[in-house]
Amino acid sequence: MLFVCTTAIIICVRPPRFEYVQLKHATHSPTSKSPNSAAIPHRRPFSMADSNIANHPRVNLESHSEDDDRIDSVSDDYAEVVVVRHGETAWNVEGRVQGHLDVELNAVGRQQAAAVADRLSKETAISAVYSSDLKRALETAQIIARKCGVSEVIQEPNLRERHLGDLQGSVFHEAAKLMPNVYQASRSARTDQEIPGGGESLDQLFNRCTSSLQSIGMKHIGERVIVVTHGGVIRALHKRAAPTERLQGKVLNASVNIFHLSSLDKWIIKKWGDINHLNNTDFLETDFGGDNTSA
Repeated sequence: MLFVCTTAIIICVRPPRFEYVQLKHATHSPTSKSPNSAAIPHRRPFSMADSNIANHPRVNLESHSEDDDRIDSVSDDYAEVVVVRHGETAWNVEGRVQGHLDVELNAVGRQQAAAVADRLSKETAISAVYSSDLKRALETAQIIARKCGVSEVIQEPNLRERHLGDLQGSVFHEAAKLMPNVYQASRSARTDQEIPGGGESLDQLFNRCTSSLQSIGMKHIGERVIVVTHGGVIRALHKRAAPTERLQGKVLNASVNIFHLSSLDKWIIKKWGDINHLNNTDFLETDFGGDNTSA
């Protein structure tokens, strides 16, 4: 209960700074030249065995169909927040640490974004679309917004991935040898451990992203909204909703995770790690770094 009160104070004193972006067709340019040193993870098509749905105790274990989420409205008791991880990037494929570095989607990532957009457009009407201001999330959100008939995406910097300090830009498995102190800091069980080079602690990530989602939820009680963000953020949101449960399954690119946020500051996970919409799209078998460092 003490943590809940602290969160409420943060929300009142420091309301989030939202920036509205009018949708337009994005132009794409290379972020950087990709080294050839990183091993490329195996990518394969979706099968029902890959879905994380059955791994979470709150999830309906029946097979998913398009009609499952097609309801006329959301209860006035809560906001339904659909949290989507961004589509794939070239650095996801390489196992390269992104953090706050601004890497855009690759071709597969855009296909994944289109697939999740098509799914969401057939479900309950969307009131708003929010996104991290990093390109990989923002472009995913723009694709979803267009398909769902939402005219703008609201950028929220507090939905950014964890800042990973000196790890950013490096291939994660190589960092263990090249900068062991930085690597160990990123893997520390201490939630207050910051990463050398300006990196955040897990506590800092948790506080900023959970406060942001709570504020969004309270603006949209009785509505359904989309939030596009990153693997590390989604793991933190899971911890906020289910603090005593170990996270089950992987946080894959373009996966759908649904939270119900009530005005009583109660969070419930309705759906977790759903990738049924990727049945015609390739995806990476691995979620980079278990999303501890993320993507």
